[in-house]
Amino acid sequence: MTEHTIEVAYDGVMQVGECPLWHPLEQSLYWVDIDGRAVHRLHPETGAHVHWKMDSEPSALAHSAGGGLVVSLRRAIVHLDTRSGAVTDIVAAPYDTSKVRFNDGRADPAGRFWVGTIYEPRDQQAAAMYVLEQGALRLAWSGGMTNSNGLGFSPDRRTMYHSDTAAHRVTRYAYDVTTGAVSDQQLFQQFSTDKTAPDYGGRPDGATVDSAGNYWCALFEGARVLCISPQGVVLEEVKLPVRCPTMLAFGGADLRTLYITSASHNRPPAELAQYPHNGKVLKLRLAIPGQPEPAYQE
Repeated sequence: MTEHTIEVAYDGVMQVGECPLWHPLEQSLYWVDIDGRAVHRLHPETGAHVHWKMDSEPSALAHSAGGGLVVSLRRAIVHLDTRSGAVTDIVAAPYDTSKVRFNDGRADPAGRFWVGTIYEPRDQQAAAMYVLEQGALRLAWSGGMTNSNGLGFSPDRRTMYHSDTAAHRVTRYAYDVTTGAVSDQQLFQQFSTDKTAPDYGGRPDGATVDSAGNYWCALFEGARVLCISPQGVVLEEVKLPVRCPTMLAFGGADLRTLYITSASHNRPPAELAQYPHNGKVLKLRLAIPGQPEPAYQE
């Protein structure tokens, strides 16, 4: 395990911090607080911070090629104008919002916005994956998962990673950047589902892929992130001062700062006492940089 200096990037406590996203032109970090119903922006160099309240839970973000952000909310996918704060609907949610909401997502190298769902009753594998392409939403697949998470794309644009947090499983797909089609689903990592085991290490939540093709995965309830090679070998484990890391993003001018969001909502008092940084945004420096995040192409 490599030793890293882990710092607090933003000291405010999120209920469920998620989807950190680095904006290279602004040199700023965006993220959401799902249960707090807000989109946040931090300029790390100056410490300037702003947030925008949403009318339902935000979950995933992408830069928009025309400016601002694409944001998945429970009720819709919207455009957020980060200059005026105006929110404009792009497409309504295609599911029963009393049971389902959008969850993890990101733009792919061709500028499509992929976003999966979470089936909140959790009594069946009824989540789905959607793709927003030039304003039109299509279903990529449905079923076989409960909590869609962990999207990431390899630098050669030939592999898509995805996790089902409820199943403690990460899969990989052959990915066609031209058509957006995925095929050849294969198991990439299976984590223990026994939460009572002494060595329980958490379940896979959000992720990102670095410029060498390594998959960086946040382990919710595991107080750690893992760096996994394309061959499925764990290369590095980073222990964290938060129990529930949720997602990661590379940022900074050189894309070598790893930002990590975390959750504090509904955590037991003993855990909050042990992990007082729960809900904060953390950062650490790495040797291998990340990849620039593509923008959604309208």
